[in-house]
Amino acid sequence: MLLCAVTGAATTAVTVCQDMAGGIIDRFRSLDVPGTAMLAGHVTASLLRNVVSTALVGAVAFGIGFRPHASVAGFAAALGVLLLFVAAVSWLAAAFGLLVSAPEAANSAMFFLMFFSYASSAFVPVRTMPGWLRGFARHQPATPVTETIRGLLLRQSSGLPLGTALAWCAGILVVSVAVSALLFRRRTA
Repeated sequence: MLLCAVTGAATTAVTVCQDMAGGIIDRFRSLDVPGTAMLAGHVTASLLRNVVSTALVGAVAFGIGFRPHASVAGFAAALGVLLLFVAAVSWLAAAFGLLVSAPEAANSAMFFLMFFSYASSAFVPVRTMPGWLRGFARHQPATPVTETIRGLLLRQSSGLPLGTALAWCAGILVVSVAVSALLFRRRTA
């Protein structure tokens, strides 16, 4: 699910970059619309795309035998954590879209975020990783988010890193919104 979120966020980077290069932002700037509102529209679209892709991933997972044990509250909490992660990564993608000048570069710049998902506990437990990778995998955002969502869906509350996952998501979100606003003002001034 996190890999889908990061892939969906790459679309946000590309569309923000296209809007900046294509002149649509100049038309919106003639209106009394704050720049963060335009960027928030891209992030909202990313959230909606990711809700659809998450539903598809969930349907496929259910089709191949995944059976979650979560209560309705557990599902809601897992979805909430996932959407917070998507919002954070989408705002980060918007910042990348503002930072680069070509849509291809925006798409490529998001590739490094996929690395976080691959070098996390999403595919294998951290304890089974080589020592040089274990420390990084344990102390980066994708691992606590993955473990939290997995724990909520499977009712495995022992060691649930919910606080760490929320802190990573909130930190990325706050910094990304601030950087996006700053970059938007700089590019449109």
